[in-house]
Amino acid sequence: MKAYVFPGQGAQFTGMGKDLYENSPLAKELFEKANEILGFRITDVMFNGTAEELKETKVTQPAVFLHSVILAKTLENFKPEMVAGHSLGEFSALVANGTLSFEDGLKLVAQRALAMQKACEIAPSTMAAVLGLADNIVEEVCASIDGVVVAANYNCPGQLVISGETSAVEKACEAMKAAGAKRALLLPVGGAFHSPMMEPAREELAAAIEATTFSNPKCPVYQNVTANAVSSPDEIKKNLIIQLTAPVKWTQSVQQMIADGATLFTEVGPGKVLAGLIGKIDKEAATANA
Repeated sequence: MKAYVFPGQGAQFTGMGKDLYENSPLAKELFEKANEILGFRITDVMFNGTAEELKETKVTQPAVFLHSVILAKTLENFKPEMVAGHSLGEFSALVANGTLSFEDGLKLVAQRALAMQKACEIAPSTMAAVLGLADNIVEEVCASIDGVVVAANYNCPGQLVISGETSAVEKACEAMKAAGAKRALLLPVGGAFHSPMMEPAREELAAAIEATTFSNPKCPVYQNVTANAVSSPDEIKKNLIIQLTAPVKWTQSVQQMIADGATLFTEVGPGKVLAGLIGKIDKEAATANA
């Protein structure tokens, strides 16, 4: 079965989407529509902006979403039998499988970015990558630390990202090293995504998601929150709302997709991060980039 996967924040690069814009009339039309919806020319930043300009939250999330979704729409024989996205990538996956329209998906992503930005400004918070420890050890260490720090991204075996209050994450990093982690390093991010620190953003985004039409998907989406195949629009909505404060179960999602018959994972969007992670989750898994 053909599985398509969509990357999240961090996959952006200067010049992203420019080839698509110049070589596909459909891509050009969709990019211009996106400029109108967003109220600024995001294409100028994507094609010609600096890495710093691309890092702005209001730019990064819509830019990665647009690159992925527009690329999917220009692919020949794009017939996914299952889809999944990493964090922000779940919104791209939901447009790709017909749950969300292009316009509604983009509006939700733009609202998500701004809501997350606001939540980041409330209290000092951050994320850190922990390498070389079993998931259960990472979870136990987080539970032993005073303050808010939780497992946030189960990326692949031996690579877990933690998230929370800056002081608690720093303490957890020291404790992870003491527990035998190869590395525990703070990430250059604006805040504690996929942790309780995102509760204000979750509440804001929930209202926007509830007000948006979700259609019956053409194929199941394996959602970050459950790591299971979901086809019910109401259930997809519920999981998407929980996603901001819950961990991204990427390892578990990929394992479940393989168990359900995925034979080829094609990454659609900027970068090759997910293909790399899938190779670490299952060495036999076939991967490709769109």
